[in-house]
Amino acid sequence: MITFRDLPEAITQGDTIEQCLSEASDCLGEAIAARIDDNLDIPLPTQIREGEYLIPVPLEIAWKGEIHYGMRKTGITISSLAGELDVDKNRVKRLLNPRCQVDLLLAKKALNAIYAGKYAHSSRISSRSLWSEIEQKMLIVDS
Repeated sequence: MITFRDLPEAITQGDTIEQCLSEASDCLGEAIAARIDDNLDIPLPTQIREGEYLIPVPLEIAWKGEIHYGMRKTGITISSLAGELDVDKNRVKRLLNPRCQVDLLLAKKALNAIYAGKYAHSSRISSRSLWSEIEQKMLIVDS
């Protein structure tokens, strides 16, 4: 069985280590996507422990998760971000939607607006806010 300490709802399995690692990446992506859909916090990963593996966040979800994380931490709304980017709020909604392809140019602008723009000085942004560059950990437990 494969679990993620920081995302208790993320559980999967595999027959081999290789299969576990592949399944874990998919599971991690789905767990983060569900948190985005439900407008829930996405926790930063805690320190890795012995017996745990680092699992990369799937790239499309990493972009969306980073924007979602920044918006939650700064309190910026979809409408406010759309205004800051001078785009329709539906474009920002698509940017956050895990089932829509990432518009990389818009995503970069959004992250810049969140982390380098007027919202960057929010006391709610931590030095560990760039969680998408950090891999989540998983623990393989004998079943």
